[in-house]
Amino acid sequence: MALGKLLSSQESGALGRPRSIWSTLHLDPILLALLLLLVGGGLFVLYSGADRNFAVVEGQMIRLGVAFVVMFVFAQLDPAIFRRWAPWLYLAGLAGLVAVLLVGVGAKGAQRWLALPGLPRFQPSELMKLVVPMMAAWYLSRYYLPPTFSRIVVGLVIVLLPMFLIIQQPDLGTSLLVGMAGIFVVFFAGISWKLITAFFGMVAVSAPLMWFYVMRDYQKQRVLTLLDPQSDPLGAGWNIIQSKTAIGSGGMDGKGWLQGTQSHLEFLPESHTDFIVAVLAEEFGFVGMMLLMAVYFLIILRCLYISVTAQDSFSRLLAGALTMTFFIYIFVNVGMVSGLLPVVGVPLPLISYGGTSGVTLMAAFGVLMSIHTHRRMISA
Repeated sequence: MALGKLLSSQESGALGRPRSIWSTLHLDPILLALLLLLVGGGLFVLYSGADRNFAVVEGQMIRLGVAFVVMFVFAQLDPAIFRRWAPWLYLAGLAGLVAVLLVGVGAKGAQRWLALPGLPRFQPSELMKLVVPMMAAWYLSRYYLPPTFSRIVVGLVIVLLPMFLIIQQPDLGTSLLVGMAGIFVVFFAGISWKLITAFFGMVAVSAPLMWFYVMRDYQKQRVLTLLDPQSDPLGAGWNIIQSKTAIGSGGMDGKGWLQGTQSHLEFLPESHTDFIVAVLAEEFGFVGMMLLMAVYFLIILRCLYISVTAQDSFSRLLAGALTMTFFIYIFVNVGMVSGLLPVVGVPLPLISYGGTSGVTLMAAFGVLMSIHTHRRMISA
């Protein structure tokens, strides 16, 4: 009898109240409102960054529409489904990465896409940003936490294998994002500070080896350009110099929408993709940048709340990793555009023009909403 009342309460909501429309749709209204605010503002900036080309904005609106549909679909799925399918998705992702190396489509010196008959061209590496943390969370959550050393090693192998395949394309930026997504899962699983210190020590020791035996010439040039962009102001240093000029010229409140000179006079390259934050800083100034960072901060804060309130280890590890991956997107893009990090081709999330990365991000937000709205409501 009591169990029947409890189950009835779970179906209708806490304390027997009728479920809200948001619970029925499995959407988080706060996170959804923040995402719509971010996307809406981003379209205005994109219109300026694309030099008033409405066709670019229209294409982005279609992509974002598809991305929101993907988010809605993922939000309907119970987290148990993600847990159940994680190993198979991981194996399929690895197969896709191998297929890219064998029969992938190349562009601009890189081979990163698959063009299957009847399907649009896509990047399997983008999907791994979601699948790798899902797989790592699936593996580590099967055992008691914190994990033993041997299980940490297995978790790192799960992360490093797709990283290695993505680096071969080559795509250093995506490989770093995939790696960080998986490593965050291992970190949140609860490892000792001794192991963390040892890990960073190994990274520091292996840095010279990576420089001489792993990194390609153009990747080395990006690091050298970061240290001294004036060494080649009309070549490798051009992007960073023009980007910093655009950011600095914006001042406190900017030059005004559509009034940016660096982008509209075509000094700033990739102004509607990787360097779109420089357009925003030039036209809206420090105030505009702070408003953008505030929206990002609120999104991250809401996602961290969802992570903390998740009701099982798999959901907590996955939600935390997806949240921090979103933060890394922002940190790397803003850092490289402002000259604090090397240029690695990471777009500004949900602002830069692009398709696959936006869909992947919205799928991740759909997973977060699923974790939050599928919680079992138990009341006294």
